[in-house]
Amino acid sequence: MTSTKLVSCFALLALVAVMPIFAAHHEKSQDIVDTAIAAGDFNTLVAAVQAAGLVDTLKGDGPFTVFAPTDEAFAALPEGTVESLLEPENLAKLQAILTYHVVPGKVMAVDVADGTTAATVQGSTVAFVVADGSVMVNGATVTAADITTSNGVIHVIDTVLLPE
Repeated sequence: MTSTKLVSCFALLALVAVMPIFAAHHEKSQDIVDTAIAAGDFNTLVAAVQAAGLVDTLKGDGPFTVFAPTDEAFAALPEGTVESLLEPENLAKLQAILTYHVVPGKVMAVDVADGTTAATVQGSTVAFVVADGSVMVNGATVTAADITTSNGVIHVIDTVLLPE
C-alpha cells in the first residue's frame, strides 16, 4: 500500500478508552495542542504537528475540528513511514497529511449524519458513515468524540487519514 493510500486512510480515531484520559487532564482553558499533550496518547501526532510548524495554528483562535489519531494509529503505518514524514524534505507531505485531519469550524458529533462530508484545511473532503452506533470518517473509527477545547473540538480516531 502506498504512503498516499495510507494517508487517505488516516481515519478518525476517538477511543472510548481515551475519554477518561482526556477528562482527567482536560481544562476548558486548554487549546487543541495542550489538550492532546495532556492526554498522553498523542505523542506522535504532537511531534508531527511540531515538525510541520503547525503548533501556532492549532493554538490559534479557531475554531477547529481535529480528527486525532492516537500513537497506536501511527504505529500501525508501515515501518519507517512516520520517520520518513518527519524528514525536512517531506515537510509539504507531512503538512498535507496533518491538515487533512483538520476541518475549519467546530463540528460536534450531533452535526454528523450518515453520508455527510466536510471540507478539510488541506483542501480535500472527508466522508462520514454513521451505523450501528458508531461513526467512521474515511474508514477510521471515531473512538472518542466531542472533546471540547478553548479553540475547537477533538474527535479521536483509530487510523491515520491519508489524502489521495
